[in-house]
Formats: sequence, structure tokens, C-alpha cells
Amino acid sequence: METYIAFLRAINVGGRTVKMDRLRELFTGLGLEGVRTYIQSGNVFFRTAEADRAALTARIEAGLEDGLGYPVPVLLRTVEEVEALLALEPFAAVEPAEDKRLCVLFLSEPLPEEVLAALPVASPKGDWEMVGATADAAFVVMYVRNGRLNGNPATAFPKSYRGHATSRFFHTTGKIVAAARKG
Repeated sequence: METYIAFLRAINVGGRTVKMDRLRELFTGLGLEGVRTYIQSGNVFFRTAEADRAALTARIEAGLEDGLGYPVPVLLRTVEEVEALLALEPFAAVEPAEDKRLCVLFLSEPLPEEVLAALPVASPKGDWEMVGATADAAFVVMYVRNGRLNGNPATAFPKSYRGHATSRFFHTTGKIVAAARKG
């Protein structure tokens, strides 16, 4: 049995509210075991013996769309994979500051070579900077302006990028892993 963390995109944003008990019900209904959620931003832990991650992702996405009435991209990672991302210390060279938020963008598809070759890359408005990436994640410093985070780092991806991304604050990602380990 493998323990997965499902990072769900667009949960409880944009007027679409989903209670965590409803998410647990939907995941359990798909035959997944030990289903738990963490905070209201679409983080679901579960266990399964299913080895085909692409098929599992497609099955979960279909189940969520059937249950919620709209598509929800799902990015699956094992606990060990997320721990390995954290261990990279991708923000070690970033000076802490009140106006900075460190984020991980979990990716469904690898970034195109032209994006990787251009790193680090910043938004024209200076509201974010992508400082690094792996095959399945990008590391972004977001800048608080007038009390808000603005901009979308995914705009650095070319229009040809067909994948999905969902972001979590780096410190929250550590808490997500710790919570997944407790199960």
C-alpha cells in the first residue's frame, strides 16, 4: 500500500466551495483507504495498492467531476516524493522578508526546456520570481504588494504547456507531509 497526497487544483477558490467531509466521502467512494484531508485547500491523503498513477489520477478526476459537477485537476505525489522536494531546500538562497511568500507549484507535466533554460525568471511586474524547478515542481517566490499576492507564475509557461499546476506555500507543504505521516 502506497500513501499518496492528492493536491487538488481550484478547491475552495473562485466561488466553488467544497467541504472536506464531502471530499473524504468522494475519495472513500472510489475505494481508497485511510482517506484524510488537511486544511481547506484541497489536500487529501489516502492509501492504495493501485500502481498505475496515471490511471489512478484519471479515476480520481472522473470521480470528483461526477461528484462535484466540474473538473478538478489532481496532482498525486507520494509522501516520499514531497519530502524529497522539501529536502532540496530550493529557497536556501532567498533572503527572508515580510513581503515574500515561498511557493511550490506541483506540476502534472514537466516544464518545457525553454522555461527550464530561462530560470530564474521573473514576472514583468515584479510580483513573482520562479527560482528553480524539478521535473514535477517549480519553486516560486511571490511578492506581497499592497497587502496582497498578485500575479500568476503559470504565465511563465508557454501556451503550448498542456499540464496543470497547483501551488502551496512551502512551509504549508512541510506541514502537509507531517500530517500525512501521522496517519
